[in-house]
Amino acid sequence: MQSTMFNGTKVTLIGDAIGVGDSAPVVTAIGTDLNDVEVGGAKDKIQLIITVPSLDTNTCAAETRRFNEDVNNLDICETTVISMDLPFASERFCTTSGIENLTVASDYLDKSVSKAYGVLMDDNKLKGLSARAVFVVDRSGTIVYKEIVKEVTSEPNYEAALEAIKEAR
Repeated sequence: MQSTMFNGTKVTLIGDAIGVGDSAPVVTAIGTDLNDVEVGGAKDKIQLIITVPSLDTNTCAAETRRFNEDVNNLDICETTVISMDLPFASERFCTTSGIENLTVASDYLDKSVSKAYGVLMDDNKLKGLSARAVFVVDRSGTIVYKEIVKEVTSEPNYEAALEAIKEAR
């Protein structure tokens, strides 16, 4: 069973434990405009799928801003940040933070993305939120990079994710 940590305490993750070499599940989240946002599977572009607990935390906000800047020049990549925030709150965050280079979506409805990617936290005060994780999916729909951040309050390894995108070209 997969896990992460929250302030040094182990948090169990539930859902399908997928990894590098597995097919990326095709799942739907809700966009800031309330339209469906599909992630996973084969697509014309490499996918960067990022899950975070809530955009309303400093770490999640910083991570989303950083990836927004990092993927600005990567026209080979489709980037989606998924949280449990309501679409209205996500839209407000994007507007106030100048998020224009990636898609922000919500998994609040049925937690299908978090379950399909094995990142739904099941313990602690964060139960029901997504763990901080990064997946890179190549054009064929295969996961070529996965990071479940060891401590949910820490940022991911940006350089490793960006390198995986470049290698997936």
